[in-house]
Amino acid sequence: EVQLAESGGGLVQPGGSLRLSCAASGDTFDSYTIGWFRQGPGMTREGKSISCIDSSDGRTYYADSVKGRFNVSYDNAKNTVYLQMNSLKPEDTAVYYCAATRKNYYRLCTLPLDYDDINYWGSGALVTVSS
Repeated sequence: EVQLAESGGGLVQPGGSLRLSCAASGDTFDSYTIGWFRQGPGMTREGKSISCIDSSDGRTYYADSVKGRFNVSYDNAKNTVYLQMNSLKPEDTAVYYCAATRKNYYRLCTLPLDYDDINYWGSGALVTVSS
């Protein structure tokens, strides 16, 4: 079993940047594919991840809504996945969750993670983009 803890959320102006961290404990990322989901204010959590990363070879996936602005990376020594968010927009305001799945068909991140296939969730980090 793995425990996930996000950090790095906060308030940022439109056009600004934030970096979220997702630290794992209890297990290493080797056995999982890690993704980021988000839940906007007054909305349900999105059913597909906005990004994911395969820590075995670094392959990534990005949803069109964040492609070119967000970058996901990992540090195996720290057992931590990062989500660097640039050029933030008010519509990026959300609680961001990191998530882990053991499903083998998500290896290599050729498709977004599905909410129903997640084995472990972090508790979330609030990102507010506002002037």
